Amino acid sequence: QVQLVESGGGSVQAGGSLRLSCAASRSLLIIGAMGWYRQIPEKQRELVALMSRSGATTYADSVKGRFTISRDNAKNTVYLQMNSLKPEDTALYYCNARGVPGMTSDIWGQGTQVTVSS
Repeated sequence: QVQLVESGGGSVQAGGSLRLSCAASRSLLIIGAMGWYRQIPEKQRELVALMSRSGATTYADSVKGRFTISRDNAKNTVYLQMNSLKPEDTALYYCNARGVPGMTSDIWGQGTQVTVSS
């Protein structure tokens, strides 16, 4: 079993920055991929950024060039650096782990709210 705990959300004005953190209860090196998703009310959860165990990254088109996913294996923590934030980035952000040994489904954190005002 893996637990994920997000932190770092908050309120910021457009153009500002935030960094989200996701602390995993087990080593990131055993997890297939770590990612960040976001969701607004009445919408489907969408992928924001993904990092595979090998370090390959994938970003949603809407955040390319503004958001960066990274990780610190020593701290079992994944980060999402969000720059040049826009009001449309407002959402509940979730950390995700997939490909966890012994688990048939993805693991999700509890979510952290990001609110960007214009």
